[in-house]
Amino acid sequence: MGRILLLIVALFILIWLVRGLLITRKRGGPPPASGKPAGELVHCAHCGVLLPRAEARMAAGAIYCSEEHVRLGPR
Repeated sequence: MGRILLLIVALFILIWLVRGLLITRKRGGPPPASGKPAGELVHCAHCGVLLPRAEARMAAGAIYCSEEHVRLGPR
């Protein structure tokens, strides 16, 4: 009786470990970073949207997200 109980407990532990390993493999971890980091984020002076400084447009000392907002000016 003791051996059967020990075998059942060992089987449950083995199943638990295998399930944990399979679930970890499915998740994989964080996706790989693509390209360069975004850098510093800045606000558009017209609409307030956040965008990377590398993609922003500067005009008259203000930062904008697009040429249209450069033309419209700050709010």
